[in-house]
Amino acid sequence: MARLELKNLHAKVAEGDEQILRGVDLEVESGEIHAMMGPNGSGKSTTAKVIAGHPAYEGTDGEVLIHLDEDEFGEDFEIPEDKRTWSILELEPNERAALGVFLGFQYPAEIEGVTMTNFLRTALNAKLEEREELFEDDEADADTEEDDADESVPSPMEGPADDGEVGVAEFQEILSEKMEQLDMDEKFAMRYLNAGFSGGEKKQNEVLQAAILEPSVAVLDEIDSGLDIDRLQDVSHGINALRDEQGTGILQITHYQRILDYVEPDRVHIMLDGKVVKSGDASLAEELEDKGYDWVREEVYETA
Repeated sequence: MARLELKNLHAKVAEGDEQILRGVDLEVESGEIHAMMGPNGSGKSTTAKVIAGHPAYEGTDGEVLIHLDEDEFGEDFEIPEDKRTWSILELEPNERAALGVFLGFQYPAEIEGVTMTNFLRTALNAKLEEREELFEDDEADADTEEDDADESVPSPMEGPADDGEVGVAEFQEILSEKMEQLDMDEKFAMRYLNAGFSGGEKKQNEVLQAAILEPSVAVLDEIDSGLDIDRLQDVSHGINALRDEQGTGILQITHYQRILDYVEPDRVHIMLDGKVVKSGDASLAEELEDKGYDWVREEVYETA
């Protein structure tokens, strides 16, 4: 079991002085679903991007920690005791991903010429390679530093060359298993990455990426935005499968209670002015749906 922990997290826009996060405290464990709600401008999406390492934002105080069990990455990968807690604010996004952090985008990019299959296998192999490097001992790092300088992660544009830890045949088995788990048509994987996809298909693709990469904690930034009821149910099924089949912890950022009818959260957190100001069970989201945020503001600032 893993745990993502935010401690007094402050953050601002990287190219400027605008402070957005003003002391976020939050914990999400594997196998839990947490919903984060709040009005526009409260800091929800910024929180997601700071966790993932988006270069447009800079953590200025506090910590983002990932705590790992010794067998978090499987029985064949034992994590040394001194490497089971990582402070990730200074790590690159690919290093955070290797440690089990995933960000599902609100507006996924379209890439012509790269099939879903090639993209996903390249991403999986890059994550596994990065993980091996993170957990190598210092002596091994010194021995391989010169060799690594001449190597680069292969581009998915180069086609399905059978290189990397997970070869083509093995990956096809993984992909078929994950798409069956998510009730997705396998023809979906032969299309170019998000090119010509509907909004719902793009969001399903984000869930498929999480299923392939098997993160410890997935942060899903407004993955329900723009979905009709059928796609909302499809995406919700995928999110539940991540939790139930893989034990992934979910931080679901959303404006609306409707997705929580299908993805029942263990905890609901309300953000205002760059802080988590109130937390509760699933009934808190229903109360927000009925009353809006004014009562939260009154409650928070009257007691401040």
